[in-house]
Parts: sequence; C-alpha cells; structure tokens
Amino acid sequence: MEARLRQRYHEKVSPALREEFSYKNPMQIPRLQKVVVNVSLKEAITNAKALDAAADELSVITGQKAIIRKARTSIANFKLREGMPIGAKVTLRGARMWEFVDRLIAIAIPRIRDFRGLEPNGFDGRGNYSMGITEQIIFPEIDYDKVQRITGMNITFVTTAKTDAEGRALLKHLGMPFREQ
Repeated sequence: MEARLRQRYHEKVSPALREEFSYKNPMQIPRLQKVVVNVSLKEAITNAKALDAAADELSVITGQKAIIRKARTSIANFKLREGMPIGAKVTLRGARMWEFVDRLIAIAIPRIRDFRGLEPNGFDGRGNYSMGITEQIIFPEIDYDKVQRITGMNITFVTTAKTDAEGRALLKHLGMPFREQ
C-alpha cells in the first residue's frame, strides 16, 4: 500500500510542478529526498535520562529508532566537552518519510497553538526547508501524561530542487501551510 501523500505527489504534484516550471525531463521535477528530525537538549549535559526520554519520544513520533548525537567540540562556557551526548536525530527516507510528512501536515501542524502559518523564509538557498517545533506534544503518538519535559525539535526537508522557489512550490503543493508574505 503506497502512502497517501506519495500517491498525491505522483498523481497531482509532479504534473503541476512540471507545468509550472516547464521541465522537459521528468527527472528535473523536484521531489523529497529525506526528512531529518533533530532534538537537542541543554539539560542532557547534567541529566542523561532526559536525553533518553527525548530520544524515545522521537522514536515514537517518527516510527524509527533515534540515534544519540555527541558534541563535536568542547565549549567551556556551556560546560560541554567533546563527545558528550547532547541530542538525538532520525533521518527518514522512503515510505516512513512520506508517512511522517503526511501526519505532520494533516494532524500535527493544525494542533499548534496560535498557528498562523509556517515561516516562508526557512529555505537555505538550495531548495531545502527547515522548521522548528516548540512542543513535541502536538503529535498524537505522544501520551501527554507520560511527558516529563516539553522539548522542541527541528525538522529539515531535503529536496532535489535547485532553487528555493522550486522547493517552496514542491512543499506548497504537498500541503505545507506557509504564511503569506
């Protein structure tokens, strides 16, 4: 069974992008390559269990085991040493990626309090988009009563688009609710 959003991409989004940007070759049409979900905790320096809880929640949200990320450099002002566990990340590809993006757009984003649209300036110049979420409890998979600490996360959508305009058009056609500028 193909994911609902992937099916929509093939049936509606891809032809719309081909017409909008007048691509000659179907391989030029932008598509989602991967989605990276990242959680970073300052509290992890002193409390390792907080990071384990955040990694478990990230695994529940994405449906894939989170890997613990370690600090690359030492920063004395933050009492951080190289090699200390500081965050967790998940890289989603294929069917899991499409399922996650579908749940994010259809269920999680509408549950954000005082939501007025996603920031349209989160593009990096190469068609990739990054957004931040302040609370993990917007995902229905998280049991609010078992949450020890509200944590935020960064979500990066890596696309094959060459420009920000192409990347924005791809995500907008997929259903991302960008704020009007």
